Amino acid sequence: MTRALWILPAAVLLAAPLTARTQRDPFAGRVAGTPQQCIPVSQTQGGTVIDQNTIVYEGLGGRKYRVSPIGPCPFLRPMTILITQIYGGQLCRNDRFQTIEPGMTIPSAYCRFGEFVPYSKPKKQ
Repeated sequence: MTRALWILPAAVLLAAPLTARTQRDPFAGRVAGTPQQCIPVSQTQGGTVIDQNTIVYEGLGGRKYRVSPIGPCPFLRPMTILITQIYGGQLCRNDRFQTIEPGMTIPSAYCRFGEFVPYSKPKKQ
């Protein structure tokens, strides 16, 4: 029993640096633009969940879009997979999405997208 007590703190201490290292700001060095109601799906790639309030879509030319859910979305967390419902070739504010944990078969309840805020690298002068 004493041995297990020593293993648990070591595991917690080892996990802390890994978590801090993997959480980088995807918007560092970028400037926020005017929020948009929709983004074209053909010009963006996947959705990466950063935290419970932030999803990132990558667009053409290095542009990134930050979107937060409207209201609480308790199952939104890093490493979850987004299941989006796309109508007309665009992702828009109020479109619904679900999340699913890797290895699971039942998705979460529906959540809704908020506005899409574009982030671009500043133009060199």
